Amino acid sequence: MPTQELTEVQQIVQELCLMNNKFMNKVFENNIPAAELLLRIILKNDKIKVKEVKVQNFIQNLYGHSAQMDILAQDEAGVYFNVEVQRSDEGAPAKRARFYSSLLDSNLLKAGKQYEQLPVTYVIFITENDVLQGNMPLYDIDRVIKQNGADFGDGTHIVYVNSKVQDDTPLGRLMQDFYCKDPARMHYSELAAKCGYLKNVKESEADMQDIIEQYAEKRAQKAVAKAEREKNKELVIKLSCKGMSVEEIANILDITEAQVRELAEKRSA
Repeated sequence: MPTQELTEVQQIVQELCLMNNKFMNKVFENNIPAAELLLRIILKNDKIKVKEVKVQNFIQNLYGHSAQMDILAQDEAGVYFNVEVQRSDEGAPAKRARFYSSLLDSNLLKAGKQYEQLPVTYVIFITENDVLQGNMPLYDIDRVIKQNGADFGDGTHIVYVNSKVQDDTPLGRLMQDFYCKDPARMHYSELAAKCGYLKNVKESEADMQDIIEQYAEKRAQKAVAKAEREKNKELVIKLSCKGMSVEEIANILDITEAQVRELAEKRSA
C-alpha cells in the first residue's frame, strides 16, 4: 500500500468512534471490562459481572430470518445481554427488538429443558436519534399486566438508549465516549484503552483490516459515482445545447429530471 494511501487510511481510522458498529465490535471483542462498564451504566447495576462477551454473533434460524448480533454477553448469573448500535432509525424498530428477543429465547432453551429454565435476557439498542420520541435518555421496556400494572415476570427486557442525551451523568458521559474520536478525551478508561490501541498502535493494523477494506471499497464506489456524475454533466451540457428538453435528456441518460436540472445548475454556477 503506497505511503499516501496508508496515511489516508490512518486518517479514516482516527475519525472512527464507537457509533461505528464495526469499530465498536473491535473495541468490545473479548473485552470484559468494557462490556461490564457498558451494562452496569445502562442498567444501573454495579453487581453485573460479565464472564463472556462475543461480537458479530450469528444466530441461525432454520425456519425464518436469522440475525447477526453486534454484542452478545453473558454474566455470572446466566443473564444474556444483546447490545446493538443503530445509527439509522429504520434499523431499530420495536419489532426488531421483539424479534431479537425471541431469537435469543429460541436458541437458549435447549431440547428437553423446561420453560422455567429460560435465562433472563436484555436486548439493548443504542440509537443515534430519539427513536421512541419521548425525549428521554433511556427507555426500559418490560411486559406488564394492564389491569394492575404488575410485572409479568417473563424475564425479557428491552432497553433503548437515546445517544443524543450527553449530559453530566454516568450514562450521558458514556454516550459522549461513544461519539469521542480521541481516546485521550474519553471519560472511561475501559473504553479508552482499547480505542487507543486500535487507533495508535502499529500492531493493531491487522485487527483493523476489515474496516480498512470497507473504507477502500466505499472510496472506490465514490470514485466511480463521481466519474459517472462528471460524465453526465458533460452530456447534459451537450444535449442542452442541441435544444433537447429536460425530459428527453433524463430519458437518454436514465436519470431523473431533478438530477438533470441539478447538473445544469452546477454547470451554470
